[in-house]
Amino acid sequence: MSLVLNEEEIMLRDSAAGFLAEHANVDAFRKHRDNPPPAGFDSALWSSIAEMGWCGIAIDEAHGGLGYGYTGLGLIIEQMGRNLTVSPFNSTVLMAATAIAQFGTADQKAAWLPKIASGEVVVSFAIQEGGIFDLDALQQSVRENAGQARLTVQKRQVLDAIAADAFVVVAKDAQGFQAFLVGSNQVSVQDQSMVDARSSATVTIDATLNAEQRMDAEALNQGGLERALDIMNIGLAAELLGVSAEAFERTVGYLRERKQFGKVIGSFQGLQHRAADLFAELELCKSIVLQGLRAIDAGDDLSVIASGAKAKLAQISQRATNEGIQMHGGIGMTDEYDIGFFIKRARVAEHTLGDFHYHLDRFAAQGGY
Repeated sequence: MSLVLNEEEIMLRDSAAGFLAEHANVDAFRKHRDNPPPAGFDSALWSSIAEMGWCGIAIDEAHGGLGYGYTGLGLIIEQMGRNLTVSPFNSTVLMAATAIAQFGTADQKAAWLPKIASGEVVVSFAIQEGGIFDLDALQQSVRENAGQARLTVQKRQVLDAIAADAFVVVAKDAQGFQAFLVGSNQVSVQDQSMVDARSSATVTIDATLNAEQRMDAEALNQGGLERALDIMNIGLAAELLGVSAEAFERTVGYLRERKQFGKVIGSFQGLQHRAADLFAELELCKSIVLQGLRAIDAGDDLSVIASGAKAKLAQISQRATNEGIQMHGGIGMTDEYDIGFFIKRARVAEHTLGDFHYHLDRFAAQGGY
């Protein structure tokens, strides 16, 4: 497995970096925070992202995608992390499309994946029920009645729910997990702006669902849900890498400019040691994330690498953003500087689909501890 980007991947990464730096950068994020659009994201930006083919990059060609793979998707998500790009890319492309591909029926894949690839729809992924992500905490919320399923459940931290056309909802019945594609007209949404100024919501569902809405329970319970969640967490690790790397580079830039006692503070040995140690950790993180993305495309088992990547990137994103605030000094706590935006995004992304502790425990369990 190569942990070096090839020429085509470098071109994709650089193209994404250039576009996002111009059209969806940190300045655009600040404007979004101060005046969020009704949909929770810039619809024109979302259309541009779709026109470039990014929405279909990991969807197979048979369903209207490019079939490029998750390595390419991860490179784009990393650049979105660097620029704090606000869009339904994670909820729709990384999460919902992955879920449909892993445990959707043939008809559902044919109906929804081409629409996602074209940017025609926003689909969200709803799974968390408690205050934190925990699959074991899901309550039995599906009741069978004359061949139909009655779903009564409240899902929390559902990304981009106010703009979603549909939801992939994972729930439980007496036998195990069940999943459904639920229309926006079958749910009620209580929108909540998160600390990173992005849209999330509590979604309440109390509806009778037909057979066409039921996803493939066999695929779901025989590894499909676990693999889908592993793919999503590797994608989130890629975003955390982008957030961490940008926070670090901005901090190093500040150390080279800020003067104290007549010297730039970057000349102080204590700060140099801290920066050098963090640089080494980030280089390791780059390899971990790329290994995870390559493993997805190779069809390898993901349980160890996914939780390892998410736990490591959660840890280092905390450190990189904390160091950014501390090395900026008091001004790092003010709204005048952008460094505070990165710590907020890092914390939200870390807690999405399992935080550091959840994945470190899962990683240890995979190793027999």
